[in-house]
Amino acid sequence: MVHEIPIPSPGESITEVEIARWLVENGSYVERDQELAEIESDKATLPLLAVESGTINILAPEGQPVKVGTIACTINSDAARQQPKTEKIEENKEVKKESKPKTIATEERNEKPQHETENKQVKATPLAKAIMDSSNLTVDDVIKGLRKLTSHDVEIAKQALLTIDTSQQQAPDRAETRERMSQLRKKVSQRLVAVKNETAMLTTFNEVDMSKVLSIRKTYQTEFIDKHGIKLGLMSFFVKATVEALKQHPAVRSRIEGEEVITPNYFDIGIAVQTPKGLMVPVLRNADRLNLGEIEKGIAELATKGRSGKITVDELSGGVFTITNGGVFGSMLSTPIINPPQSGILGMHNIVDRPVAINGKVEVRPIMYLALSYDHRIIDGKDSVGFLVKIKEMIENPEKMLLAGNDPYKMLLQI
Repeated sequence: MVHEIPIPSPGESITEVEIARWLVENGSYVERDQELAEIESDKATLPLLAVESGTINILAPEGQPVKVGTIACTINSDAARQQPKTEKIEENKEVKKESKPKTIATEERNEKPQHETENKQVKATPLAKAIMDSSNLTVDDVIKGLRKLTSHDVEIAKQALLTIDTSQQQAPDRAETRERMSQLRKKVSQRLVAVKNETAMLTTFNEVDMSKVLSIRKTYQTEFIDKHGIKLGLMSFFVKATVEALKQHPAVRSRIEGEEVITPNYFDIGIAVQTPKGLMVPVLRNADRLNLGEIEKGIAELATKGRSGKITVDELSGGVFTITNGGVFGSMLSTPIINPPQSGILGMHNIVDRPVAINGKVEVRPIMYLALSYDHRIIDGKDSVGFLVKIKEMIENPEKMLLAGNDPYKMLLQI
């Protein structure tokens, strides 16, 4: 029976995809549920699975746009799996080897240890090789029978080697490579240009002292791993601080739809992840309900799925705010681009020891620069600056995260 395998739909709004690559050869035998190809849409890369075991007939081309629902391939489940012929070929080789008579000279030459052949780089013409084979001679035998080398021979060899090196230096590789832009890369390009053209994007900056967070990580790292089974990173602190800041500045988590301003009452945070296919932003759902261990696990799981191409469209959809960390690549400062339809994105950067003024004295502290890019059409300067300052306060005083970002002393004094 022949089974047809259509191109699946990655999402409601996607009508066209691209087969990034076939993982099997045309006409080969495949097993049920085996991955046949990687399907790339403008949002994610999905696997194409075999519905039955049998022989595959590939119909959809690789690297070309294909409509959703098009038959990508067929599988003939009636075809029996062919046994590989490698064993027979090996048997024939053994028979031929055994039936071939050996001469005494051949045996003696084969018994020579490999280390005796010192002139492996010496080249010989086909005629010279034929004479050597008929006479059972090696390159070493021929060289040993030559006359002594003279200074003239050495000079000729030096000149020949110099000519080869010079020609290689004068002819560098100036080739170019061309490859088709992926569906994901094209979509990201379109979205980035649209953001620049359709939003009033502005970026505000601040710096944060990472001393306390780094101290917490160093002090409690072992216990954290024993408890949660994952390392304590920096991202979980910033996700937690971001959620509390978003609660106090709801405009930053709002978005514009037509003539309306939509403010979600949930806190789904997008985490930018660099993958071989390009930049993806998987979404950490209900981040306000997660502790630091759950946040770290969620981020790690989404990042692994994104890099392996196993992430789903649902895991990339939605989100009220995005965090991106250019610091892992060594970025000191940047102006991140908003991830539409969101209105804000937080940019983290590398941590560098810098001299700062503390209580009238200069001290060296681990400082990170933060950047908040936002849509000025919906977020005013007061909210944007206040939001970033609130994150700064909670990172520098992590205990405030337990009190919704509030000052514990003010709460104690009820002021």
